[in-house]
Amino acid sequence: MINMDARDLVRSVKVVGTARGLRSLRSAWRRRRSDAVGLPRRGPERARVPGPVRGADPQPGGGVVRFARSSLRVRVTAGGAVFCGWDGAEPEPSYALEGPCPDADERVRLEPDTDGGWRVVSERVTVAVSRTGAVEVRTPGGVVLRRDLPPRWWEPAGGPGADGAPGNGGDGAPGNGGDGPRVNGVGGAQVNGSGPGGGARGQAGRWEQRSQVAADARFFGLGGRASGPRLRDGSYRLWNTDPGGSFEPGDDPLYLTMPVQLVVADAGTHLVFHDNSWDGTVTLREGEEGAGSGHDRPGGCRTRMEGGPLRYWVIVGPPARVLQGWAALTGAPAVPPSWALGYHHARWGFGDQEEVRRVVAGYRERDLPLSALHLDIDHLAGNRVFTVDTARFPDLPGLAAELRRGGTRLVSIVDPAVKAEPGGAVYDSGSAQDVFVRDSRGREVRGVVWPGEAVFPDFTDPRVRKWWGGLYAERLEQGFAGVWHDMNEPVSFAAFGEPTLPRSARHALEGRGGDHREAHNVYGLAMARAGYEGLLELRPEERPFLFSRSGWAGLQRYGGSWSGDVATGWAGLRASLSLVLGLGLSGVPYSGPDVGGFTGSPSPELYLRWFQLASYLPLFRTHSAIRAGRREPWEFGEQVLTHAAAALRERRRLLPYFVTLAHEARRTGAPYARPVWWRWPKDRALRDCEDAFLLGDALLVAPVLEEGAVRRSVRLPRGRWYDTATGRAYEGPGRVVLDAPLSRVPVLARAGAVVPVAGADGGVELEVWTPVRGREGGGTLVLDPGDGWDGPETVRFATRLRGGEVVVEREGAAEPGYPVRVRGRAPEERPRQR
Repeated sequence: MINMDARDLVRSVKVVGTARGLRSLRSAWRRRRSDAVGLPRRGPERARVPGPVRGADPQPGGGVVRFARSSLRVRVTAGGAVFCGWDGAEPEPSYALEGPCPDADERVRLEPDTDGGWRVVSERVTVAVSRTGAVEVRTPGGVVLRRDLPPRWWEPAGGPGADGAPGNGGDGAPGNGGDGPRVNGVGGAQVNGSGPGGGARGQAGRWEQRSQVAADARFFGLGGRASGPRLRDGSYRLWNTDPGGSFEPGDDPLYLTMPVQLVVADAGTHLVFHDNSWDGTVTLREGEEGAGSGHDRPGGCRTRMEGGPLRYWVIVGPPARVLQGWAALTGAPAVPPSWALGYHHARWGFGDQEEVRRVVAGYRERDLPLSALHLDIDHLAGNRVFTVDTARFPDLPGLAAELRRGGTRLVSIVDPAVKAEPGGAVYDSGSAQDVFVRDSRGREVRGVVWPGEAVFPDFTDPRVRKWWGGLYAERLEQGFAGVWHDMNEPVSFAAFGEPTLPRSARHALEGRGGDHREAHNVYGLAMARAGYEGLLELRPEERPFLFSRSGWAGLQRYGGSWSGDVATGWAGLRASLSLVLGLGLSGVPYSGPDVGGFTGSPSPELYLRWFQLASYLPLFRTHSAIRAGRREPWEFGEQVLTHAAAALRERRRLLPYFVTLAHEARRTGAPYARPVWWRWPKDRALRDCEDAFLLGDALLVAPVLEEGAVRRSVRLPRGRWYDTATGRAYEGPGRVVLDAPLSRVPVLARAGAVVPVAGADGGVELEVWTPVRGREGGGTLVLDPGDGWDGPETVRFATRLRGGEVVVEREGAAEPGYPVRVRGRAPEERPRQR
């Protein structure tokens, strides 16, 4: 019998009704049979909680707290990040961490707590572990930011720890008021088991952790989510998934999920990362304040995983410090080459190289900047990866060279699936080196993707990554300047069930061995690593350009991402902004949407508003499906063309600012596009603002997200802000209503900001927004010497009003060194430029 949910049924109708239908049906049956044979059957299970505390042993950075049926290691690093690992879980091995676990803070103290538990005290954070296994993360002043209740594991009955006497149930027995997690409103059940936790016990069992946060807290992150960026009450699955068409707000999960939460409250901000790549869910519940009654209901979070270790990191501090700590832990974001910060045009459905020429010529004839053009699977021979359809693209290297002379580079799609075809160069090479994922019986796992029946490289094997990285030589020889990874959740078309590999499929997992339940979510990340390292080895003098539809924590080390197949519509436009902001707060600063949506034909107004939003986002790219409408700006009429051209020129003018933001992201981990509460996390009104964003520290962008709108309300943070179109000053905090004609979206500049822009002569000039009297401002310029690895020059500026004049001072120099243009005037001030 086949059990289908609504999504399966829709996918079945879509897929089986195509030429691939029979193959996808057969593939789905194969996957089901493989899992029936290769996965252990779930039998009776027994729940376990830590039990009462037994003692503690100090270690560098903290120590190990021992309980009757478990143990918890707490370690504070020199950078202030807190690691918690239950049942002997260690920080490594980890796909998220860039390198070895950071050094411990040697000044940390492990000492008894007043309730019979223990606490780890450091300069930046205190971690209190109760006598029953609850963990509190506190500020140095003692304010609780997060309280994790004692975790619960479900293990096979008769398994480890199940042969002892029944536990006393003390921590979670009904009605005892203990710390034990509650399930369906009932206190923790009695648990059989004995002996201290240790080793890797619990890594094969399911587990659940419930947490409490402040009543006023708001949740962000969890990777790419269509709803948000503030995450409302509900369950969010941690399983990278192709939604099977297009998506809108409310569709979940999507392509790039991460167990990374950013929690913002009046008491402080913290990030929590559960370093576990198994399938799971995070269920959020916002709190309720008691309106002065003193009976606040705290916010809640339940994290539940189907296996793997219970280990997590917590980083506390202001948002900027938290993201900097996250980047220090998981790796600095890759800096894209400067051309990748311009405008990209893509389409699934370029007929041949002459059509590509016509499209690029259309941009040039209209004097529209075009940095890159992307080729989808239709340029490949039979959709086979690392090939070219020479009938339609007879001289791809020549085309690439021709376009590059005009300032436009080619970017190629790369899918992981390899057509299972003896005689095919990639398949034969891979088979000879045994690089493809196999099932529990040792046979190659076969799926169905665009080229037909396909096999899948095991990117969790360093040897396979090395092999795959070498294949990018073919892309470079064809003239491509960058790559775009797609279908790497990974996807295998299925008439029913999940469109991915069997959960029982075997993976190397860096030599540890395991199956797809653990490898699935890191598959795209490992593929990105293979591509990045391959490109770096092939062209060591150039920074690789790579972005990926799927990934996991740490993807920023290798490149960025994009929205995937967002639906054409106003809801899809809103989802685009949510995805970019959510990914930035999860540590991936470079991303952007498919302008116009992937699936349909946008109205001229919708296309223009999408185009205007994307012109202020890191990855500025149009894209569409093969049967969707075209995306060239001139296809939407003269009015849209005029306004889109203005957006393109503004993007080109702001390129020095985008380059600066890219290098700052690498240095600090800060996203280019930031929520408006970034510098003011205690402003509750800003925490709930989801229709505007900060571009760096200097600009506030308020895109138009509603049909027919020509004015819109904007929530301003504290300070003075100038409308960049009119120069008029507004004071925040508060809400203002601004004009938003079709020709532009509202953009405001922070008083005192220095924004590096491209001057008319092609050089850099400084756009300085008049500071407020008595307050200093400033900004940074990073000069990228090229697309290689030479260290960039960083120049810092300070601004202030002195005697009615705007003074711009360069750090370490007597003069700014660049042309200065002062903008913005407050009614009471008439400053002169000096």
